[in-house]
Amino acid sequence: MIELTDTNSSSIAAEFVRSRVRAGSPAMGMVMTLIIVAPEDDAAEAMEAAKRASREHPSRVLGVILGDARGAAQVNAQVGSGDGWGGETALIRLKGEVVKHAESVVLPLLLPDSPVAIWWPTSAPANPAADPLGAIAQRRITDSAAVSRGKSTAMLTQCETYAAGNTDLSWTRLTPWRALLAAALDQHPLKVTGAKVTAERVSPSADLLVAWLADRLKVEVTRGNSEGPGITEVTMDTKEGPIRIARGDGRLATFTSPNRPDRPVALKRREVPALLAEELRRLDEDDVYAEVAMRLVKLRGKK
Repeated sequence: MIELTDTNSSSIAAEFVRSRVRAGSPAMGMVMTLIIVAPEDDAAEAMEAAKRASREHPSRVLGVILGDARGAAQVNAQVGSGDGWGGETALIRLKGEVVKHAESVVLPLLLPDSPVAIWWPTSAPANPAADPLGAIAQRRITDSAAVSRGKSTAMLTQCETYAAGNTDLSWTRLTPWRALLAAALDQHPLKVTGAKVTAERVSPSADLLVAWLADRLKVEVTRGNSEGPGITEVTMDTKEGPIRIARGDGRLATFTSPNRPDRPVALKRREVPALLAEELRRLDEDDVYAEVAMRLVKLRGKK
């Protein structure tokens, strides 16, 4: 990593070129630009997650730390490639007036003719698509489960301000659950009369799962609380008996269905790098998430 102090976008771009030459790979085969906006305390962990995801998605990763907006503008950066990265990276620290215009620093550093994704690993703007940095990305990734307080409120806010290209890692965490539940109904093509989701008291993923089941099954879905971790049980009622997936340890679930013996099912809670890599596989609009976001807003409006 090369340290650049009191620098600018042109110098960072020039260092990218020098870094590629030193690595002996001028092209690098990068497929996108990933912007990460994180506070100083969370930046190292976020960049490590992006490094692991970059093995599947070679990218130019631009970490942006927004510091104190008072005082003279200053741009500092650490630029490099290799060392486990599937592309190249810059961790950019902004201070002073430039904090209010972070997009002016980032725009010249985007890979030409390539998609742009942005990820807020902790606190995200209330309206990511209207954020100056969010507006330059085709894919905007938030994580309501990572905010320090008000996780459920944060999830509702993201749903209320949904725009094409938005997604939340709380939704991504549901991919294995949704696959199992859909497979269960394929095996038992029975009419579902009601459903229940049991999870930690505060779980944005559980809130989204309630909305997804209500939207797809057109039945009332209730919410129960447990000690966790995360979602611990989903039950779908049918006239022949309940279809149940219960996971008490965050790793292995038990699948219970009418007239069949219980069987274990792998359902391990996934780490953030795997979630991020999944979201970067698709850069088009997630129509199902869009519908679920609307449903969650409607469900909350009824309370």
